[in-house]
Amino acid sequence: MAHIITDECLACGSCLPECPVEAISEGDIYVIDADLCTDCGACVDSCPTEAIIAG
Repeated sequence: MAHIITDECLACGSCLPECPVEAISEGDIYVIDADLCTDCGACVDSCPTEAIIAG
């Protein structure tokens, strides 16, 4: 199951370079494309607000 970015997201960009499949899109809060996400969790540790959770 793909990870999800919650409303805690500050859109800081820390997670973008961590995603090996480029499943994260920028916006007011970032969004993870469930079809691209491999559930590797690389983005989770990079988030300063712990806004990325398992879906």
